[in-house]
Amino acid sequence: MTAAKVTSADVARLAGVSQSAVSRVFTPGASASKKTVEKVRAAADQLGYRPNSLARAMVSGRSRIIGLVVAYLENHFYPEALEKLSNALQARGYHVLMFMAPNTTDSIDEVIEEILDYQVDGIIAASVAMSSELSARCRAAGVPMVLFNRSQDDPDMSAVTSDNHSGGRKVADFLLAGGHRKIGYIAGWEGASTQRDRETGFCERLAEDGLSLHARGVGNFQMDTAAAAARAMFANDPPDAVFVANDHMAFAVMDVLRSKLGLSVPGDVSVVGYDDVPTAAWPAYSLTTVRQPANRMVASTVDILLEEIEGGPQGARRVEIDGPLITRGSARIPEGWTKNEGL
Repeated sequence: MTAAKVTSADVARLAGVSQSAVSRVFTPGASASKKTVEKVRAAADQLGYRPNSLARAMVSGRSRIIGLVVAYLENHFYPEALEKLSNALQARGYHVLMFMAPNTTDSIDEVIEEILDYQVDGIIAASVAMSSELSARCRAAGVPMVLFNRSQDDPDMSAVTSDNHSGGRKVADFLLAGGHRKIGYIAGWEGASTQRDRETGFCERLAEDGLSLHARGVGNFQMDTAAAAARAMFANDPPDAVFVANDHMAFAVMDVLRSKLGLSVPGDVSVVGYDDVPTAAWPAYSLTTVRQPANRMVASTVDILLEEIEGGPQGARRVEIDGPLITRGSARIPEGWTKNEGL
């Protein structure tokens, strides 16, 4: 037979305190004396009591749950970043409810409408596209939202990214300093602000030296698509260097160049990525790449969101955090430059 459910009233009786005292002990941020906390937790442990978070949310109007929307997890940057986000939120007394969705505006909008039904306190949307109408819908519902590693043209939407434009320029600086003149680019998903800004900064810097892209392909942030783009790019009049819009695709490009086309990296062609995921440092790849400062991006995202939740509307903020170029063995090191893979 199923045992009767233990209630806060049962804990209060055993601990010899009021039911409201039990509630305070299990409410983050609430005040209770050390002696009361010890008595209540001892009684709760003895009875096997667990507080009902949903019931508390109905009373307080706060669920202390953050909805997290992600489009894909294949890119190694996201599992690590999402773990950091979850840990940072838990340290502040919040929990994460994660939703997966295809990276299309309609699909994301549907998922976030569903998230709102869960009475979340806030939403973090990681690398997804969404409509300005949905942003307005969230504001109307009193649910703040922050975009992580993606920005939007909507001036009322907060966003935290690396400085993608500057990162693209850094890659161009590096390749130009290495003497490369036939430079290719393999783009990510064309609808992503990260893709757009990286390519814009890269091409602007090339143009300052009188160059344009020698070749361009689209990998859509997918390994198979990036591999196909590399095969097409190197079929005729290949480039002597290629900037790939993220590490996830760059690994596939390097595999194709070496194992399918018999090219030496960096002897025949230099390859540079973006993100600096852990695999980039593996000797098999030793990928030169722009590091996304994930810890600082996570801290800014959590600070902005919780300030909105706990302190009321603060106004939309756009944060772009600069990250360094990490030089390893996948690209020609220009004269006067040194490897900084341990930075």
